[in-house]
Amino acid sequence: MAMEKTFDAAEAEARIHDAWERSGAFAAGANASREETFCIMIPPPNVTGSLHMGHAFNNTLQDILVRWHRMRGFDTLWQPGQDHAGIATQMVVERELAKAGAPGRRELGREAFTAKIWEWKAQSGGTIVNQLKRLGASCDWSRNAFTMSGAEGAPAGESGNFHDAVIKVFVDMYDKGLIYRGKRLVNWDPHFETAISDLEVENVEVAGHMWHFRYPLAGGATYTYVEKDAEGNVVLEEERDYIAIATTRPETMLGDGAVAVHPSDERYAPIVGTLCEIPVGPKEHRRLIPIITDEYPDPAFGSGAVKITGAHDFNDYQVARRGGIPMYRLMDTRAQMREDGLPYAEAAAVAQAVAQGARSLTEAEADALNLVPDHLRGLDRYEARKRVVQEITDDGLAVMVPVPPEASEGEVCLDGGMMPLVENKPIMQPFGDRSKVVIEPMLTDQWFVDTARIVGPALDAVRDGTVKILPESGEKTYYHWLENIEPWCISRQLWWGHQIPVWHTPGFGDEWRSFCAATEEEALRKMHDFFGEEAEFLMVEDAAAAEDMLADLLQNGTDYTGVDQRHRAQAIPVFRDPDVLDTWFSSGLWPIGTLGWPEKTPELQKYFPTDVLVTGQDILFFWVARMMMMQLAVVEEVPFHTVYLHGLVRDAKGKKMSKSLGNVVDPLEIIDEYGADALRFTNAAMASLGGVLKLDMQRIAGYRNFGTKLWNACRFAEMNEAAGRDLSSGDRPAPAVTLNRWILGETARVRETVDAALAEYRFNDAANALYAFVWGKVCDWYVEFSKPLFASEDAAVAEETRDTMSWVIDQCLLMLHPFMPFITEELWGTLGSRDKMLVHGDWPDYGTAELLDPAADAEMTWVIALIEGIRSARAQMHVPAGLHVPVLVTEFDAAARAAWAANETLIMRLARLEGLSEVPSFPKGCVTVPVGGATFGLPLADIIDVDAERDRLEKALAKLGKELGGLRGRLKNPKFVESAPEEVVEETRDNLAAREEEEAKLKEALARLIELG
Repeated sequence: MAMEKTFDAAEAEARIHDAWERSGAFAAGANASREETFCIMIPPPNVTGSLHMGHAFNNTLQDILVRWHRMRGFDTLWQPGQDHAGIATQMVVERELAKAGAPGRRELGREAFTAKIWEWKAQSGGTIVNQLKRLGASCDWSRNAFTMSGAEGAPAGESGNFHDAVIKVFVDMYDKGLIYRGKRLVNWDPHFETAISDLEVENVEVAGHMWHFRYPLAGGATYTYVEKDAEGNVVLEEERDYIAIATTRPETMLGDGAVAVHPSDERYAPIVGTLCEIPVGPKEHRRLIPIITDEYPDPAFGSGAVKITGAHDFNDYQVARRGGIPMYRLMDTRAQMREDGLPYAEAAAVAQAVAQGARSLTEAEADALNLVPDHLRGLDRYEARKRVVQEITDDGLAVMVPVPPEASEGEVCLDGGMMPLVENKPIMQPFGDRSKVVIEPMLTDQWFVDTARIVGPALDAVRDGTVKILPESGEKTYYHWLENIEPWCISRQLWWGHQIPVWHTPGFGDEWRSFCAATEEEALRKMHDFFGEEAEFLMVEDAAAAEDMLADLLQNGTDYTGVDQRHRAQAIPVFRDPDVLDTWFSSGLWPIGTLGWPEKTPELQKYFPTDVLVTGQDILFFWVARMMMMQLAVVEEVPFHTVYLHGLVRDAKGKKMSKSLGNVVDPLEIIDEYGADALRFTNAAMASLGGVLKLDMQRIAGYRNFGTKLWNACRFAEMNEAAGRDLSSGDRPAPAVTLNRWILGETARVRETVDAALAEYRFNDAANALYAFVWGKVCDWYVEFSKPLFASEDAAVAEETRDTMSWVIDQCLLMLHPFMPFITEELWGTLGSRDKMLVHGDWPDYGTAELLDPAADAEMTWVIALIEGIRSARAQMHVPAGLHVPVLVTEFDAAARAAWAANETLIMRLARLEGLSEVPSFPKGCVTVPVGGATFGLPLADIIDVDAERDRLEKALAKLGKELGGLRGRLKNPKFVESAPEEVVEETRDNLAAREEEEAKLKEALARLIELG
C-alpha cells in the first residue's frame, strides 16, 4: 500500500508510543548486546508539575543520549520518577480542599490530611509522566520512582523503599554527628509558616523606602563629626549627640543588638565602644546598644553606620555572630509581632544588662526574650512599621532635611521648613515563589547537615577529574559554592514529607532529650536503655502536649531533676519531632534510592555509579552538589561521571519567559501544532554547550518542514521501489555508479560527525550535521541526481540505485531516530518488513575509511559546487528564475572537463543553462563562477538592467551601513553593555552579526555587478 501523502503526528505519536511500551522497548537492558552499561537518572519533576519548556528541553537531551546508547547495544537504563514536592503538593491539596468546601488541614489533623494527599497523588500525580510520554521520553516507566514511596500511610502501590533509604541516611548521619539541631537564620515563609530554600525565593525589584533615623548617644554624650572630600579637605564639621542610620525595615529596629561602622571610618572613631539608644519604645525603657566595628558596613553608602539585627537579616546575622551580639527575634511564624514572654519593661531590663556587660544570655535565652513593646505586640509587621516610623518622627528622632520646592502636599513637614529624610527608591524584595508573600529572614530552630565535614570528597572528585562538569564554567561555580559552604537547613515545618525520625522526652533538669531511630520501636528501645527498663512512656501529639503533661507530673510530685531518679518507673511524655525533611535531602539520594539501596539490588550493582546527569545550571548547588556530597558520604562513590549543565530556555529574543511578559510557551501546544519531533529537533539544534537557549517558533516550523521533506523523500523512494529493500545478508550495497558511491561516503561522514558530537555532548552539532546531510545531500541532491538513473536503460544501474537509496534512507532513519523518534519509527515500519522496531535498530558503525570513494567524492563535490555557484550568481543578479541562460568556460582542465561531461544533463537542467561554450577569455558583461579546474561565466549584460541593479544594491548598503553604525555604537558603549538587561545585549549582538552577514552578501553581489562593467 502506498504511503500517505503526509505524516499525521497527532494520530501517530500516541499509537507509536503505546507500541514501544507494549513491546518493553524502554525496559532496563532492552536491546543490550554488550556488557557496557549506560544509565541516566531523570531530574525528578515535582509530582504537582506539568510539562514546561525547561522539562521539554532537558528531557529531549536525555532521551537522545539514551536512545543513541540503546541502539548501540549498551545495557541502558533511564530511571524515571517524581519528587514529592513538600510545599507545592501541600499547597495544591489545601487549595483543592478549600474549593470543595471540605475541612482544612488543621481541622483534619496530620494523619487524615496526608491521606488526602495520597488520594490526590493517585488521581492527579501522574500528569507529568503522561506529558513526558507525549514528548517521546523513553524512560523505563515500569521502574517509575517516587521520593515518598514506602512512607507511613502510603497506600498500596506506593510500597517502594525510598522512604526507608532516606530515614536510614538521616539516622546514620545523626549518629555520626553530621546532623544536628540548632538555631540559625533561615528564609521564613509566613504564609506556609515554614523555612524554605534560597531556590524557592524570588528576589523582585519593588518600590521601597529608606528611612533615616537618629540613635542618640547614651547619657547625652557628644562628639565632633567630621566629613572630608576625596582630597582630605573638611567639608562638614559639627557636634553631634547621635549616630544616624538608614533602614528599609524600621520595625526590625526593636531587635537591634548593635550599630556597626567600618574600622577605617574616622568619622565615628570617637564613639566606637560607647552605647547609643534605640529611638523607639517607651522612653523609660529605651534600650542601649553598643557601637562596634566590622568590615561589613560601607563607609561610602548612606551614613556609613548600620544597625545590626541578627535575628532578621542575613548580613546582620554574620556580623552578630562575629561580634558576639545577641540576636532578638521579634516575630512569630505568621510574621506578626510576638505576643509571648515577659512584659516589655522586664525584657528590656534584661537586654539593658546584657548591653552594659552585666549579664550574658545563651542563644536560647536571647531568642526567648521578647523586645516588642507591649502596645505593638500582635500587630502585623507592616502595621508595626507604620507605628514605629510615626513614633520616631513624633519624638523628633528622624533625620531632617530642608523641604524641597517640589514637595507635594501631604508630605510630612515640621516647623522650620524641615522634613524627615525618607528616600523613595527601588529595593530588592524576597518573595516566596509559591506563596507570593514577602519572605522574612527568621532565627529559628532547625535541623542542619554539617556540610563542612562532608564537602571535601565532593570537591576532590571534580578537582581530580573523576567527575567532569560541562561547560567548564560550571566548575568555577561549583567550587565557589562548596568552598564557601554553610550548614544545610534540612527541616521544613510541613506535614507532607519524610517526618524527621527523632523522638523527644524530658531529660534531667531543664533539658529535653532526643532519641533518633528509624522506627518508633527502636526509639523506645533507646529510651529504655537510657531511663531504665521500668520506665513507662506515653506518646503525645506535640511539644505543647508534652509540656502540659510534664507540668501535671511535676505538680504531682514526680521528680525529673536528678540522675538518681533514672530507674524509677515514670510515665514519661514522648513526642515525635513534627518537622519533615527538605525535599532536597531526599532527592539528594535519588541515584542510589531509585536503584534499591540500602539493599544490594542487581540494578544498584549494575548501574551505579550512573553516567551523565543532564540538568539546569540553576540547581548545580541545590541538587547536583548535594547528590555528590550525599552519595560520597553514604556509599563512598560519586553518583555520576559527567554533569551537563544548561541554562533557562528563553524566548526568541533571549528574554526570560514569564507570565507577566506574556511570552511563556507551552510545549504541549507546540506538540499539538507541530508534532513532538519538530520540538525535539529544535531543542537539540539550540543546545550549544554553554550557549543561550532561544526558542524561536519559526525554527520549530522549519524543523516540521524538515520532517515533511524527509517524508516526501521516502515517498519518492517508495514510488521508485527504492525503500525497505531486503539486502539479503544485510550487507551494505557496493555500487559502481559515481553518484551512489558518493552518497555512501557522505553517509559515513555524517555518521562519524554525529557520533563524535554526541560523545562530547554537542547536541547542536549533531543535529545540524544531520539536517545538512538529510535535507541537503539526500533529499535534495541525491534524490534529484537519482532520477535519470532510475530511468536508465541499463537495468543494473537502476537496480543498484534502488539498493543504494534504500540503504541510505534507512541510515537517515537510524541516525535521526534519537532526535525525531516518532516520524522515523513510522517510516521504518511503513517502508518495509523489519525484524524489529527502529527504537532497537542497530546503530551504524562504519566510517569514511570504508565507504569514502575519493574520485566519486571529488566529482560530485565539483558538480554541486558549480550548480550552487551558478544559482547564487543568478539570485544575486536577479536573473528571472525560469530563464535559461548560456554559460561560458575558460581554463577547463581534464578533471573538470570529465566531471562536466559525466553530469552535463543534470548541471544544465538544475542550473537552468542552455548551452556551454569554451572561450579563451570572457567578454565584457560576464559574471564569473570559479570552481576547481575551471572558471565559468554567465553573460548577463543584456539580460538584466545593470545600472538599476547597482543602484538598488548601493542604496541597500547605505541603509544597512547606518544600522550597523548604530548597533556597533551601542555595543561599544560600556554603560549599555553593563547596565542593559543581558537578553537585550545578546539580542543586539545577534542583530549585529545578522546585519554584518547581510552586508557581506550585498557587497559580494555588488562586486559581481562591477564585473559586468
